[in-house]
Amino acid sequence: MFRDAEIDLGPPLQQAIVAMLATRAGRVVTLGQLIQGLWGETPPASATQSVYTYIAGLRRAFEPGRGRREPPSMVSRSSGGYLLRLDPSQVDAHVFAARLDAAAQGGRSGDLDGALRDLGEALSLWRGPALSGVPGPFAESERARLEQLHLTALEARADTLLRLGRPEEALSELYDLVHRHPLRERPYELLMLALHGCGRQAEALTVFEQARSTLAEELGIDPGEGLRRAHGVVLASDERPAAPSRTVPRQLPGDLMVFVGRTRETVRLKSLLDPWGDEPPHPFVVICGPPGVGKSALAVHVAHLVRERFPDGQLYVNLRGGTPNVPRLSTHEIFSRLLRGIGTPDSSVPEDEDEAAALWRSRLQDGRLLLVLDNAADLAQVKPFISAPRGVAVLVTSRESLAAGDDCVQLRLQPLSDAEATAMLSKLVGADRVAAELDQTTRLIRLCDGFPLALRVAGARLIDRPDWTVGALTSRLTDERRRLRELESGDLAVRSSLAASWNALNGSARDIDGEAAHLLALLGLLHVPDVTVEAATALSGGAPFDVERALERLCDAHLLDPGEPGRYHPHDLVRLFAADLLPPGERIAPLKRTIGYYAQSTRAAALTSDPHRVHCLYPELDAQGRGFDSAEEARAWLRTEEATLLAAAHQAMADPDDDIARAGAGIGLALWWYQQGAYRVAGLISLGERLLATGARLGDQVITMEAHAHLATGLYLKGDWARCYEQHEGHLRLARLLGDRFNEQRAHGNLAGTLLKWDRSAEALEHALAQRVIAREIASGPGERYALLVAARACIGLGRLEEAVRTLEEGAAMADQAGDTLRQTEFAVARGDVLLELGRPDEALAVLTATLEPARAIGMKMTEVSCLVRLARACRLLGRTGEATRYSIEALVLAERMGSAYWLQRATEERDALAQRSVHA
Repeated sequence: MFRDAEIDLGPPLQQAIVAMLATRAGRVVTLGQLIQGLWGETPPASATQSVYTYIAGLRRAFEPGRGRREPPSMVSRSSGGYLLRLDPSQVDAHVFAARLDAAAQGGRSGDLDGALRDLGEALSLWRGPALSGVPGPFAESERARLEQLHLTALEARADTLLRLGRPEEALSELYDLVHRHPLRERPYELLMLALHGCGRQAEALTVFEQARSTLAEELGIDPGEGLRRAHGVVLASDERPAAPSRTVPRQLPGDLMVFVGRTRETVRLKSLLDPWGDEPPHPFVVICGPPGVGKSALAVHVAHLVRERFPDGQLYVNLRGGTPNVPRLSTHEIFSRLLRGIGTPDSSVPEDEDEAAALWRSRLQDGRLLLVLDNAADLAQVKPFISAPRGVAVLVTSRESLAAGDDCVQLRLQPLSDAEATAMLSKLVGADRVAAELDQTTRLIRLCDGFPLALRVAGARLIDRPDWTVGALTSRLTDERRRLRELESGDLAVRSSLAASWNALNGSARDIDGEAAHLLALLGLLHVPDVTVEAATALSGGAPFDVERALERLCDAHLLDPGEPGRYHPHDLVRLFAADLLPPGERIAPLKRTIGYYAQSTRAAALTSDPHRVHCLYPELDAQGRGFDSAEEARAWLRTEEATLLAAAHQAMADPDDDIARAGAGIGLALWWYQQGAYRVAGLISLGERLLATGARLGDQVITMEAHAHLATGLYLKGDWARCYEQHEGHLRLARLLGDRFNEQRAHGNLAGTLLKWDRSAEALEHALAQRVIAREIASGPGERYALLVAARACIGLGRLEEAVRTLEEGAAMADQAGDTLRQTEFAVARGDVLLELGRPDEALAVLTATLEPARAIGMKMTEVSCLVRLARACRLLGRTGEATRYSIEALVLAERMGSAYWLQRATEERDALAQRSVHA
């Protein structure tokens, strides 16, 4: 919010206080207003103390050199609140509003150039979403207010450009506004007038229809006065003479008897080809998508629905752009077919391509004709046919994106939904057969990726084999090695459909097409849900820019789906097809690079997210990974990539190449702390079991030793203490065998933690003390801190409370000195626990209240739920029933979300104790 310097404003709630003070710069904001702005109507009991803490943090951030006795000059206390001593001209939000007011004044006085300058200055201050990441009711309200101001400024700039006679400069931004705010009428109105000013009347009318249908579908209202007025302006300049009669072709293929679904897509296409009132159809409409997604079927279906709108006929040409082993039609062949279709004798079709084009255009004048061009190879193949006279519509299907074409409206077709696919199979093979095995039908749909072609083939297989159940076919498709072979029936085959798209790229003379084809073959090596540019760069060994171009080219060819920026997703059928493209001898090097990239990046993320933990960096790898600038960035990357990392780890550890398997183990071992903090019970167990198998297969005792600890953690979180104890014993046995003193003390600590949960506090204390002896011997600070934590908890379990207090104080001091946030919060929770046992709930409440937010911030769910249960107990003992209820409910919800039987029981016990207290009150 401050323009002259960058300052670290601290945690999100502290940033929210800055926002409140800066928005009212130079004025007092009361303590009550700050609390309400942060937490609304239900602030925590510690709200006042928290505000004091945040104010102190801001003062340190604004004036780091201020002495302890020197009064603050930036944030001062005044009249029951706080005042930020800042001129409003130093706050972007105030300057933005002032420039917007000046622009409005300029517009009213006729100074349009000045108004445009003011709007430009205002919009130059915008840096993205207002108060991004700042929490609280005030931030939400202020964010909404500023977003509305931003929209007003964008619309005002577009309006000013129109009044200055510069409509073309407003188009790009108006298209973006319409896309981002489809229920706001003003951008539609301005866009229509801008298109009208550029002489693009048909597009302007299409925009009106888009607005009308969107408002009707979403809000159930008609266009407002502004939109209707703009519509009238466009219509007034759009007179059209009646078309003469001519030969009427009816060339559409038959509509499918089992066409189902695609309701939204059908409505959208109909609104373009058969618009409301007397508006002309959109001249160039494209249905694009991957092979087998049903583009041609939808085009033919919609063409039949709108054919009455085209009284001069409907023409259809298969351009063969996606037909295997058949050359695509040339431009002259297409013109010849079209001319003959409208009644031109063969002898009158010119041999010269340009003459044929001229004759085609002249025959189209004043006609109302629908032209369906199916299976276009690319934009170049259809470009000569899309500049048709008004009243003629061209509907094209293609596996490529044709969005760069003039006046193109493109609909990207997605696979069928489960409901649509089920309806399709029911019509193909019978509703009774499908209904008898709905679960298997859903599996079949998923295995076919929801692609109509694959579903049609599957349906044909079931029709040919009436004795097969749906489950019988599903079991055959589950085997990835034979799935594409199973999806063949007669002339229908998924593999050949995909091959046509890949062969078109691989055989192209363009370098980018060849690079894309090779990259798809490499992507077939990876069994991961999606891939980033970085991972694809490691896979290919090329330059990031070239790799990103190749990925985008595959998206244009609809062999990949784009996700978030920089992330790409192949459908399973495409991945299975791609897996057979690369010769076996060329798979090892790219797979090593990629698995190595994942392993090194995971290690870097783990180290950066919490440098105070000891992370497993075994085995050594000759690979490059990515780095991270902050713990927040590292944690965000791990959250986003978790599914991909797990898939890559499992795939690599199953690989016959030992080096790849070892690198896959490196991914799994590096994920240990993240999975534990995120409470990934099933993931820890499955990964631990795979690591054990990999260590045994490779004869690698280090991997086996680490795998015991990994698997034990999952079993610990599951509450399976006996099996957990066995795994920790295996860890300890191998650590001693290898002479690994660090892992020996680590195993003692983990055994102690497990015994605590098993209510065997005396044995737990023995192991904790053994861990501390070794940790001190090898100077392992993390090990000694953990040993003290577990020893203190064991003392609590044994009723040795004063000893527990001394141990906690020693451990907390060590954690404070090291800056170990996780252990600081865990020592604080344990301190709250011992205070409760000592009968000092008021002190326990203060400690635990101050610990809850840090516990949440570090992302360790076990620490958070532990703190919540003890907070509920402290409040119950103090008679603060409302707060106790809130904390117990929060604990129950979190424990249920974690799937932890242990913490669910503890939270339930606390809730029941609270209910019992209410009964006796």
